[in-house]
Amino acid sequence: MRLSQVRFFLAVIESGGIRAAARELAVSPAAITKSLRQLEESLHVRLFERTQHGAVPTAAGRAFVPRARAVRSELRKAEEECEEFAGGPARGVAFGGGPSTMFLIAPAALTQFRRDYPDARVRIVEGNSAVLLPMVRERTLDFAIGLRPVGKLESALRFRPLFRDTLVIVARKGHPLRNERSLARLAGAHWLANGPNWVAPALGRLFAAAGVRAPRPACECDSVNGIVGLLAGSDLLAAMPARLLASPLAQVVLQQIPVAQQMPSNTHGLFARADAPLTPVASAMTKAVIETTRQLAYRRDVGFNPMRCT
Repeated sequence: MRLSQVRFFLAVIESGGIRAAARELAVSPAAITKSLRQLEESLHVRLFERTQHGAVPTAAGRAFVPRARAVRSELRKAEEECEEFAGGPARGVAFGGGPSTMFLIAPAALTQFRRDYPDARVRIVEGNSAVLLPMVRERTLDFAIGLRPVGKLESALRFRPLFRDTLVIVARKGHPLRNERSLARLAGAHWLANGPNWVAPALGRLFAAAGVRAPRPACECDSVNGIVGLLAGSDLLAAMPARLLASPLAQVVLQQIPVAQQMPSNTHGLFARADAPLTPVASAMTKAVIETTRQLAYRRDVGFNPMRCT
């Protein structure tokens, strides 16, 4: 297998066809076709079906896409790292996180990072672990900050705990259930989820301990701004980190529902690839993230408990 074959394969996938890929790469369609056939021969599998509508990826082709993207990403990072060691400019870092990361960690960490890498590109993706971890596996992101998974972590990733935050149940100000203390009454309301796996195990156990089935969400939204807007303009309920409720974005329009039960907390941490080191610039960003969580330990207004990071 050659790197040029991987490059041509991804160009066909991402551009939608052989001719489009040829235009993008400034080569002939025949060169693309020959490269794909050689790649298929080396892998002993068909990656595309040739139809009247063009080259359509097979099941094997679709399965090969994330592997090919990982190869391309690692090559780019190797080139950037070598350029940096040779005295060239630092290229960039990409990471992701959820609401707690966006509000509590990212601003201060980015400020600290910029002192040492003022010219480096930074890309931040907001999302939950279900969205971000595949991007880390495929090397689209250098690392992500998310909830610790239930059970054993997959071997492709490593996890470093950072902090714990407490969940609260929230609704718009003036909500009919704003003074309700019974989970049974709240379970029957319409709920807003922040993703497909919205009910964390700890929250599920909370409802189970009260003898109530965990509610099913009526709506899903991955954006912090979207969640706050939907809650503010409807009778939906949601569970979110306590600190987010105290943020300027939320405190004007939302309020906590004071349930009688003690609310659970979740552990958040850094996810990165287990089989490849971070680039120097990505490593510098993780250090800024860790230092930010340590500094937040001394602020009483922050609603989470930083954990020891080594």
